[in-house]
Formats: sequence, structure tokens, C-alpha cells
Amino acid sequence: MPRRKQARRTSVRDIQAILRLTHEQGLSVREVSERLKISKTTVSTYLLRAREAGLSCWPLPPGHDDATLERLLFGRAGRPPQDLSEPDFALIARELKRKGVTLTLLWQEYRAAHPDGYGYTWFCEHFAAFERRTSATFRNRHAAGAVMQTDYAGQTVPVIDPATGVICPAQIFVAVLGASNLTFAFASSSQKLPDWIEGQVRALAFFGGVTRAIVCDNLKAGVVKALWFEPTLNATFAAMAEHYDTTILPTRSRKPRDKGKVEGAVLIVERWILARLRNRSFFSIAELNAAIAELLEELNNRPMRHVGQSRRELFEEIERAALKPLPAAPFEYAEWKSAKVHPDYHVEVDKTFYSVPHRLIGRTVEVRLTHRVVEVFHDHQRVACHARRSQRSGHVTVNEHMPKAHQRYANTTPASLISRAARIGPNAAILVERMMRDRPHPEQGYRSAMGILSLAPRYGPERLDAACERALLINAIAYSSVTAILKAGLDRASSAEPAKPTPQHGNIRGSTYYQ
Repeated sequence: MPRRKQARRTSVRDIQAILRLTHEQGLSVREVSERLKISKTTVSTYLLRAREAGLSCWPLPPGHDDATLERLLFGRAGRPPQDLSEPDFALIARELKRKGVTLTLLWQEYRAAHPDGYGYTWFCEHFAAFERRTSATFRNRHAAGAVMQTDYAGQTVPVIDPATGVICPAQIFVAVLGASNLTFAFASSSQKLPDWIEGQVRALAFFGGVTRAIVCDNLKAGVVKALWFEPTLNATFAAMAEHYDTTILPTRSRKPRDKGKVEGAVLIVERWILARLRNRSFFSIAELNAAIAELLEELNNRPMRHVGQSRRELFEEIERAALKPLPAAPFEYAEWKSAKVHPDYHVEVDKTFYSVPHRLIGRTVEVRLTHRVVEVFHDHQRVACHARRSQRSGHVTVNEHMPKAHQRYANTTPASLISRAARIGPNAAILVERMMRDRPHPEQGYRSAMGILSLAPRYGPERLDAACERALLINAIAYSSVTAILKAGLDRASSAEPAKPTPQHGNIRGSTYYQ
């Protein structure tokens, strides 16, 4: 009994301080709560009791000593209510989902309908019991090193392009460890797969270790098919998990409690980091990340109210040793694509053609793309590897991938063709050089030049060189012209210009030449 009276006297002194700070100094419920180290719920309850007793002023009217104040505020505490009608807790639960509706408001409406009904404390306790019965919640107490939860914040930060003045919203990636609540935040230009993977890699590097599982949202960049029992991950995301020897656990759609830790971390990052940056202008993602990193260090080093330790201290104490070590090298981002091998034994990747063994023509292969390398796989075996070209054009070909009939042309260049023609004779070399020089691209003259060289075994070097001399004299720079000269035997005649040239109309480049 004495202990109960002591509790009453303490409550009376508290209500006097609350009334004084509220009505004399005009402080809010939050400010009174922080000043007196009393919860906001308690402050609101005391103010409500005072209003019901007609005490909404300070100083109190004369005659309101401690005993009188105690009787006015707690006079009904010792006797049971006269009206035992219980509230409709199912209706109350539905009403609480409406914007602006609070439990205090619903209790006031209940007491208006039942003046002699139950008090506020009973009302709150029994409603909490009703919720526990009807909506059981699994409270997952994560073991140290068990899980890292990741998500994107709903709030973005504007980043201004200094060259154009265009404002782009930066996305904020957030990660948190399950046991210590150590938090990581990072800004990226989008939520696409490269930025999503980079966020995961940077988070693991920030924590200095790998958790046994990564819990994430069902975003399209990382999860191809969002099935709860057997989700299908993006190939790059799955490769990242394999690299770090961890497990990816996507949550259910529209079930925020599945990743409650990161949901809370997102709110903290928005309130303690992004809110402080709201009046600053940023002109690059790197500048924004530098500001986030500075405030993030302060957040992780600030003591948590209900724990008495900071996130960093708790991490060093219970979680750092439980993390698996990072691999020797960080994960290198790579994309996987399927491609069909073209008839010319090349696959098209990002507007560039890369060769594969010619035996795979018509087959479908898997292509792995990194910033530096293009790898081609067939039946889980690597069949080709090329350095990735920065320019989106052209062909990258390996001689060994060609059929034998094509390999002899693989190293053909204008210089090599002219060199081979020079071994036939000087006129043949000049003719071949003219064939490639007169065309917009030297490669367009390769076939004609190869045709000239192919005539040597049949007619001999001397006759072919004389025919080339004749073709140069009459300006007939074409394979068909040289062939016609050889067949007509004109290469045996004098190379001097005829006295009476006879015009002959031919179909060599649409021009007229003389024989």
C-alpha cells in the first residue's frame, strides 16, 4: 500500500510539471517529453486527464493542492467501471488504418458513448491483446552475421548537371546488418542492374565481411521471377552471390515486415541524412556520396537510445567476428546475354561482331560481358574470349575460328597483296596498288587483286606482268580486262601505243577502252 501511494505522489508532481511547461512555456508534447525524460504517451495521457478534470491552465486555481489534484486525476483508479460494455476492437483496428486517426481519439469517442466505461490504460492493453490474437507477428531476432538487408529509399536527392543544368534524381541504396543495425547508404544514378550490383558490393566492402544471406526486395533488376519458394534470380545477381558465397532471399511482394530492419534503416537515413542535405546543391554523384559518407559515420557512431551503445560499437562487439571474410577480389560486374552464331561464325554484341569457332554456326551461345572482356560459352564451356572494343562497330576475329578455306585470307592487307604482286612483276604490283587506291575502301579491291594473283599459275608471271602493263596503258584497271588481254594474246604484242587505235566498247567500269 505505501508503494502505491508513492507512485501516486510521483505522478502528481509529474502532472504539475507537465501543465507548467505546456501552458506557461508553450512547449509541445515532444519537447515536454524530452525535458522531463517521460514518454510522449505518458505526457499525452496526463494532459488528457487534466482536460477531463477541467485543468487546462497554469497556475492551477487556488485550493488545488496535491491531494485535490490526485483525487481529480486519479479518483476513479481504485474502483471498477460501472459500464462494462467492451469496445468493438475489430472496428477500432479498421479505423486506425485511416489517416489521422489515433488510439487516443478512438478512446475518447468510446468514453463519449460510455461515460462510465473502461479507462484509457485498460483500453490500450486490451486492444494490444486483440491485435496479438488476430494478427500474429513473427519477430525475427537475427543472429550475428546472419543477414544483410538491402533496399532503395523512397526519397531521392536532386543532382544538377553543371554542363546542361539538367536535374537528375539520385537513388539512395540502403543496407543494414541484422544484429548490430550498422547502416550503409550510397547514391547512384538509377536502380538498374549495374547500380544495384554496385550497391551490394560496396555495402559488403563497407561492412568488411559477408553475411550468410542477403535479404532484398523483389525489384526487377535483380529478380527475374518473384516466386516465394523458388525465386529466379538475374544471372548477374546470382553470379555475385556465388562470388561472395552467400544466399539471396527475395522477400514477398508488398510484405515490408519481411525486411523490417532495412525498412527502419531507410526511415533513419531519410531523417538523419537526407533531411540534413535538403538545402544543399550537388553537381555530381561523387559529391553527394562524400556528403552521405560523412553523415553516415556520425549516424553509426551515435548511441542508440534503447541500447545504450552505438551501431559501430555493437558491430565491433558482436558482429564483426561473425562475418565471413571477403573474397580476394571484389565482384566484377558482368552481364549475360544469349546470342545466335551468324553464318560468318560471329555473334553480335553491343553493335560489334566477335568470332566463335565456325562449328557453332547456327547455335545459341551464352555471352558474358564485362567492361574489359567478352566471353562466349556453349554447353557451359568457354569457347571464345575477346578484349571488348570500346567502339561499337567492326569485327573482332580469331584465325583459329575460321574454316581452313578462309584462314589463308585472314591476314590479307593492301601491303601484303602488293608484295605478292611484286614477285610477279612491277606492272602487276602497280596494277594491284591502283585497284585498291581507286576504291573508297581498300578492302573493296581485295577480291579483284586476289583474282589477278590467281592468274599467275595459269599464264605464267611474264605473260601476266605484260598483260598488266597493257591494262595500265589503256587504263583498264579491272580483273576482267586483264583476263580479256590474256585470252586474246595481246600481251605478246608491243607495249607501245598502237598507231591507229580502234575503239572497243567494253563493260569495264562502264567506260570505253582501246585495243
